[in-house]
Amino acid sequence: MKEHVLILCTGNSARSQMAEGVLSEIAGGRFLVHSAGNKPSTVNPFAIQVMRERGIDISGHRSKHLSEFANQLFDYIITLCDDMAENCPIFPGHAQRIHWSFPDPAKFVGSDEEKLQVFRQTRDALEQRLTAWLAEVPARSAVK
Repeated sequence: MKEHVLILCTGNSARSQMAEGVLSEIAGGRFLVHSAGNKPSTVNPFAIQVMRERGIDISGHRSKHLSEFANQLFDYIITLCDDMAENCPIFPGHAQRIHWSFPDPAKFVGSDEEKLQVFRQTRDALEQRLTAWLAEVPARSAVK
């Protein structure tokens, strides 16, 4: 049985979308991964581009409001920005809450190439953190 992960960030446009794509890729099907935000917008084109560079296609993703997941059970809820950590609603069940604060690459002001570099740095930092977390978290079958 797959474990369920919800990754939250305010706009669900960059950080949480990239984290969803990375975790889905590196976990090898272990998790059912979703992302959402409390002020969803659209998936940032720079996020799509830098994920494509890694061979991960998030172009079909859409920005979702966290209310879409209000009645679902999650094993892990990961917040990637302080706003969501402070304003995350209570979900049913006993999800483990994890908070990692990452700067929003979409707020960076500069040329397109500079923006891409900031998005790459965020993608790489998310990938490093998720890889380390994946190595730490016991598989559900090992917990039972």
